[in-house]
Formats: sequence, structure tokens, C-alpha cells
Amino acid sequence: MTENGQFLDYKNVFQENRGAMHDGRLQLLKEKIVFKNNKTGKIDSIQQNDLHSALWRRVARDFEIKFQMNSGQVFRFDGFKEMEFERLKDFVKNYYKIDLEHQELSGKGWNWGTTDFEGNEMMFQVGQKLSFEIPLNNVSQCTQNKDEVTMEFHQNDDSELSLMEMRFFIPPSQDEMIDKVKDFHDNVMAKADVLQVKGTAICVFQDLQCLTPRGRYDIRMYPKFIQLHGKTFDYKITYTSILRLFLLPHKDQRQIFFVVSLDPPLKQGMTRYHFLILLFYKEDDLAVELSLPDDEIEERFGGKLQKDMSGPMYEVVSRVMKHLVQRKITVPGSFKGLNGVQSITCTYKASSGFLFPLERGFMYVHKPPVHIRFDEIAYVNFARGTTKINKSFDFEIETRSKNNFVFSNIERDQYASLYDFVHNKQLKIKNIGKDGADFDLMVDSDEDADVHDPYMERMKQEAADREKQVDDDDDDESEDDDFQPETNVAEVEEEFNSDVGSASSGASEEEEEEVEEKPKKRKKEKVVKERRQKESGKSKRKKKDPNAPKRPQSAYFLWLNDNRGRFKAENKGISITELSKLAGKEWKKIDPAEKQKFERMYQKSKVKFDAAMKEYKSQGGGNTSSSPAKKMKMKSPKPSKASSSTVSPSKFKSKEFITESDSLSSSDSDAEVKSKSPPPAEEESASESEDASEEEESD
Repeated sequence: MTENGQFLDYKNVFQENRGAMHDGRLQLLKEKIVFKNNKTGKIDSIQQNDLHSALWRRVARDFEIKFQMNSGQVFRFDGFKEMEFERLKDFVKNYYKIDLEHQELSGKGWNWGTTDFEGNEMMFQVGQKLSFEIPLNNVSQCTQNKDEVTMEFHQNDDSELSLMEMRFFIPPSQDEMIDKVKDFHDNVMAKADVLQVKGTAICVFQDLQCLTPRGRYDIRMYPKFIQLHGKTFDYKITYTSILRLFLLPHKDQRQIFFVVSLDPPLKQGMTRYHFLILLFYKEDDLAVELSLPDDEIEERFGGKLQKDMSGPMYEVVSRVMKHLVQRKITVPGSFKGLNGVQSITCTYKASSGFLFPLERGFMYVHKPPVHIRFDEIAYVNFARGTTKINKSFDFEIETRSKNNFVFSNIERDQYASLYDFVHNKQLKIKNIGKDGADFDLMVDSDEDADVHDPYMERMKQEAADREKQVDDDDDDESEDDDFQPETNVAEVEEEFNSDVGSASSGASEEEEEEVEEKPKKRKKEKVVKERRQKESGKSKRKKKDPNAPKRPQSAYFLWLNDNRGRFKAENKGISITELSKLAGKEWKKIDPAEKQKFERMYQKSKVKFDAAMKEYKSQGGGNTSSSPAKKMKMKSPKPSKASSSTVSPSKFKSKEFITESDSLSSSDSDAEVKSKSPPPAEEESASESEDASEEEESD
């Protein structure tokens, strides 16, 4: 609640509408009371001179205030706290010159009482206290029987629970001349919102083309409602359910749409029509006669309507409906698109239509019709089109209630005018560059290569950021820990040589089995190790070189360091996260000249850093290729050509097929292989001792 000497402002107030509670904003001004419905955007205005009484009473969990007008119309606003009573009472007394009376309701559970009709309401009293009241404009039908009256009510799709009907038993009167049942029925029907066709219509428009609901209808205007009479269906629209009227020109400038916004919508089975859309041709004329006396026309419409009217069909229909419904007609405003057209051709939900940027919202016709007010828009977004040629773009709207509307296939030539319109209306645009500048849109073509492309610019910027991050990671990259220089030549030969099992002459069967199984075990261990490393996805990183130059701080951090003390002093006990958010918001709003000063400081530091990094790399710093591990990896042993050429995989035999002669021959060949390859010193001494032992055996 906001209080000023001139008005009271309540943002969380509810208004009852046919059994459903709609939230909105209530303002009590000096000269009038204004309530704006958050769902529909409808504004109800109560003039000070029209107020008759005001009541304050307890309802459900909170309190409500009820304003009754001189005409009998009633407005109820719910959601007030008890502490607001004195403030409201003083304000109403001072400015509206009426008393805000505190009314107590009956808490007895009786269903027997007396009824009283006042204004547009029927009140049921128990023990001289009000038990409940019924707004008669919610009554859709009333029927009477011998001693009973049944009232049926309008249903509202927004209400989870709806009151269907009520029955009242009325005892007969002792006076035969008085029929209480008929009197009760007549009092209800006098104020009920019953759509009964009585008498002649004020005027009739025959055979009008409707796009929604589709078909041709005769429109008959009655004092309280409109009747649409078609070949298959009939619809009735009360004047109170009409929210807005739109008169929108077609792109071809030969046709014009007349749109009627409805709440609650028209119902046909499970189908709901929230808009009535009529299509007119500008060259069609119409003449109509109002079936009202001249003095009544003058009194009700003040000369704005005449008994006999003629002219273009869309003008006559819109004028008559405007004054009977008492709603203003909305037309396109300042927006001018390609070739001066006031609409944009686009696609919504796979159907082509027209998007009209209005002064207070967007209107799309016609399948399905969509009306989006500016005050319910969270942000808009300009996106690249999905076609390969990219000759179009998409316009996205997201509301505060998280509803997303995408209007696609808009010609690229419409971008400039639509962007200027959105910018002038101060709507939030989602795709804003990092530097705060607005992105323009373009299509990838050679003829427009000099036009700025926000999508490509953003992709380039993200790619540059990724490359910069990769460079930083390369500077800190660790050595390859998988490489083990301790691995000897024999292990390498065992892994690549399929005949390694017969390399030692005189080996036993158990030793041969071990030699054959060793390569398999090592291969299995290596595969398991690689799989574990791949699943973990983590690599060891070595510590950063302390001698490497430190990167300079950005302009933002230079500015933050200068102002950190001020933030902490102004916001004592603030956390680091909150301080960062607060600083980020202020950084976006600082003077460009001051921001430029820190940018120059950053550029100077960056030049020094680049020179220091160049000198650091020239001295061998950060060069991982010269590390000992890399050199050892380059000199890793490989199987010799002699072994690979002499020992053939085709000569390999399993142990059960090896005879003594084969064993001797294989040992001889192995000895030749070993003699051709340069063995280590220890192996030479071992071979000499073996030769000596063989000579002794031969002797």
C-alpha cells in the first residue's frame, strides 16, 4: 500500500467477477476510484459524484470494501487488512463526503429469513443481519413454480468452483390478491442478466462476414446484448462482457478487420472464442435505421448517433457498436512498416496472419487471434530466421506469466521499423550485447556484407572467449603422466612381438605359459587404465610457473578495487555475492568517460603483460616440449627390424605341437636374433657364461 496526501494505492486487491476473483491494482484518488484488472487490463472507474454508500465488512480471511453507486451498480474489492480501516475511513470521509460504515454479517446457520431487493442485488437477512447477497447480473435464468423460484447463474471458466443454481421456497400469502412468488420472480428478472429476446432490436446488420467464429451472421443489437444469428449457431454477447474494440486495416488497404475482445468468451461445446472478428471491404456501403425515438437517441447518445445512418459498412457498424457498448475503438498508432503499412506479415503457430503494433500492445489476427498488452510483457527478442536463405527473422514475446509467443517469417526489411517501435515503447530487449550496445539484425548475403550481424558477432565473441580460455589452459597444462620411461625394452618387445614366447632356449613349459600370458595381462591392464581415465574425464594439472607474468586486471576489476571500500561502508555486513551484484549494476550505469579511464588503464597493463610474456617465452618459459619427459618419450625403444623380419608370426606353434628338434631350432634362431641386436652388457656376460657351460658339457 502506498499512501500520499492525495491518493491511496493498493497493488494486491481482488475483484469478484461472476464467481472468480481477479487480482489488480486499486487507487483511491481525490476525484475518482480506479481499479485495473491484471488479467484483462480492463479499467473500472468510479466518479466521486456517483458514489452512494461505502461498506466495510469481514469476508473469508480478509476484509472487503463495497462501493454502491447512485445507479445501483456495485463494486466490491477484497484483500484489505484490518489495520487499513481507519485510513480508508478518513480518506473516504474527507474526499468523497460519505461514511465508511462497518457492517457485521450474520453467523447463524439458518436458511430461513427475509429477502430485500436493493439496486442490482438481492439481500438475504437472518435476524436483522445480512447473511448473504446475490448480484442479480450473475443470474442467467429464473423460473417460478407453484411456491418455489429457481435461479440459475452464469458460469465462469476462471473459477474452479461455480454456483450453479439456488432454490427459494416462498410460503403463500394470506391475502389472495398478493402473489409473493410472482413478485419475487419479477424483482429478480428486472435486474437479472437474462438474455431473452424481447421486442424489436435497436438495429440489425444483415449477412456480415465473420472470421471468428467462421461464417456469415446477422447481428442484432439489443439494449443489453448482441445476438449473432447464423445458419447453424446463435450466440449472445452481453455488453458487459466486451472488453475492447479494434479497427485494423488489412495489408492490401482494401479490407479492414473489426475485432471485439470478449471476457468471458463465446462458448460452443468445448470451443472458446475470445475474439469476434468481422471482415469488411472498404467499398461496401450500408444504410441502417435505429428503432428508437428521436428524443431517446438524443438523450442517450448526445447527437453522436442519428436515427438514419449511412456510409461505409465498417464505419456504420463500428460507430453503432462503440456507443451502445460504451467502449473506445483502438486503431493502429505511430507504427509505419514497409511501404507505410501499419501491419507486419508473419506466421504464428503455422498460420499466416498480420501483427499490428498498437500504442499499448500487440494484436495478431486472425488464426488464432492474440492480444498482448505492454504492461504484461517481460521482454521481447529478435532472433534469426530458421530458413537457409535467412531472408527473415523471428520476433519473440515472453510475458510475466511465462507465456511465450513467437511470430516468425518476418521480412528482414521490417526489422528497423519494428526495432525502433519496441525501443521507443521502452520494452526490454533480450538480445543486448555485452558492451551494452543494441544488436542490429542482418541476413548473410554478399550485397549486405557491410551490415552488422548480431548473431555472427555473438558467435565470434563466444569463439574468441573459448580460444582465450584454451590458451590459458595450455599455459597451465600438465605433463602426460601416462608415459612411464622406466618401461624396458623387453616389455615393449613382449607387447608387439607375437613370437616372444620362444625367445629363451631351454625354458620350461610353465615359463613359456607365463611368457605367453604376460602380453595379454599388460594389454588388459592398459585397456582398463585408459577406460578409467576416459570415464573420470580428469587430468592432472601441474602447478603454474611462479615466474610467469601475471595477467592484468580488467577495467571492471580496476574500478571495483577503487570502489570496494565505498560499497562496504554503504552496505555494512554485505556478502561478497551481494556486493558483486550491486557493483555489476552500478558498472553498467556509470559515466562512459569514467569507464573509458579504466579501459585505458587496462590497455596499458595489457601492453606490458604482452611484452613480459614474449620475453618469458623466449627464455624457454612455458615450453612443455623441452621437458625431460617429452625427450624420453621421443627416445622410447621400438622392436628391431631383425626380430620382426626373422621371427615370423606364421612360425608360431603352441606348446603341445613343439618337439625337441623344434625347440632346438627355435633356440638357435633366437640366438641369431640376439647376436644381431646390440644387447646390454649384463646380457653379454650371461651369454658368455652359457657358452662356457655348453663347451664343458661337450667335453
